[in-house]
Amino acid sequence: MARLISLGVILGLIAVFGLLSLRVLAGFLLPLLLAAMLVVIFGPLYRWLRQWLRTPDWVAAGLTTAFVLLIVLVPLVLLVIRAGGDAVAMLRSPAGLRLDPATLDGLIASVNDATGLHLAADDVNAELRHQAEDLFGPIATGAPVVIVKLIIGVIVMTVSLFYFLADGPRMFAAVTRLIPLDERYQWQLLEEFEEISRAVVSSTLLAAIVQAVLAGFGFYVAGLETVFLLTLLTFFTAMIPFVGAAAVWGGASLYLLFFVKDTWAAVGLALWGVSVVSTIDNVIKPIVLHGQSKLHPLLALLSVLGGVGALGPIGIFVGPIAVAFLQAALTMLQTELDTPAR
Repeated sequence: MARLISLGVILGLIAVFGLLSLRVLAGFLLPLLLAAMLVVIFGPLYRWLRQWLRTPDWVAAGLTTAFVLLIVLVPLVLLVIRAGGDAVAMLRSPAGLRLDPATLDGLIASVNDATGLHLAADDVNAELRHQAEDLFGPIATGAPVVIVKLIIGVIVMTVSLFYFLADGPRMFAAVTRLIPLDERYQWQLLEEFEEISRAVVSSTLLAAIVQAVLAGFGFYVAGLETVFLLTLLTFFTAMIPFVGAAAVWGGASLYLLFFVKDTWAAVGLALWGVSVVSTIDNVIKPIVLHGQSKLHPLLALLSVLGGVGALGPIGIFVGPIAVAFLQAALTMLQTELDTPAR
């Protein structure tokens, strides 16, 4: 009886402190998940360095972590510097982002004729200025907080990557002893995580690269000057579900229509974006996810979209992983049910 009471108290403590720990660590789930995925991707490099250099685990882990930061941060900084130069050049150009007065007067005249209103150019400019302040004001105010969170996330991801590489086997052994699940099933879940991690990362990056290249071709044909800046923005926005590349090519189409007054280029870019750039994403991701994992293409697409809708940006990774784990769990259940029959 006393043992049952003690066991009940222990389970209660685990539930209470487990929920509290989850609440504390909830803000770091995305960096931890990204670090785990990086371990899967760069694990072979870590094992090769450890064997080739014959160094302690922490040395090979440190070299691998430094290599990851080098190939990710350095190109990213160079791209941002190049894109920043294009943005500054665009803002300093004679046209800038100012709407042509003749175009503005023509739009106001069309609106007045269609609606019977009596709008004036000064009123429109004042309202546009007010809307811009309302839109960009909160963004500018919250930018320092976002930057600090981003820096903290990168630090957590880097430290986690190092310790996952250096102490990964010991961490996994400790977890396997605590989970009341057959060891072969635990390894099966780990293999599922490795497969789906590689598939999610490769599909996301490949889709973003293809969309950026296709959009860049459209920007070049449309005659836009800041092709590199727009292509880089397309690459980053393409990795954000429900925003995607349409945020860039759509804005570029509106710029061509209202600022450059090139209707054909604006319409052509919009059609190219709708029919090719934004559509290719829904083709590449399911194919890559299906090719590198056991998920059906339709299930792969729904897992990404549904994961983002339910969990936000982290759902890009959690959605396919959850569906893959469910599929693996059902396979385990079928194996257990078939075992007595055999």
